[in-house]
Amino acid sequence: MTNTFAQRAAPLLVTTLLFAAPAFAQTASQTAPDQSNIPSGTPSGTIEKARPHGSRAASARQPGETIEGLVERRIADLHSRLHITPPQSQQWDQFAGVMRDNAKAMDAIYQQRAEKLTSMNAVDNMQSFAQIEQERAQDMQKLVPAFQTLYGSLSDQQKKTADQMFRNYAANDHAHHQAAAQ
Repeated sequence: MTNTFAQRAAPLLVTTLLFAAPAFAQTASQTAPDQSNIPSGTPSGTIEKARPHGSRAASARQPGETIEGLVERRIADLHSRLHITPPQSQQWDQFAGVMRDNAKAMDAIYQQRAEKLTSMNAVDNMQSFAQIEQERAQDMQKLVPAFQTLYGSLSDQQKKTADQMFRNYAANDHAHHQAAAQ
């Protein structure tokens, strides 16, 4: 059986969606008092404007909710959907702990950006956005091994469920990109 790129990339995509996408769902009110003068598409601290995927992740967030809050809801949802068993709790706790640590770090970096946003020039703004992207990449480097360990502990049925969830995330993301391109 030959794996397609999409099948091989699906685990990374889902972990990205589980953690990184919520990071981009910050609202203007959480990042700066007034950003109405910043053009759409500019990495400006208004994460929805900087985020290429629109408001899909934002629609899942509650008003005023932190990334940590959103990640907690996602952790609970994943735990339920994957039917994590007591023998898998150690691997689950490790994975969930990395997600929590990553969310806490991302909340802090967005708060720092928000505090400086009104005094940033364009170069500072771009550097700040690069710092966020670098943090996301580092967080993913921590999350993938934790997920691999968890995935290795899953039953065949749980793996099948996880694989289908990942495929659905990938298909939805692909469909969103196709629609945006038209």
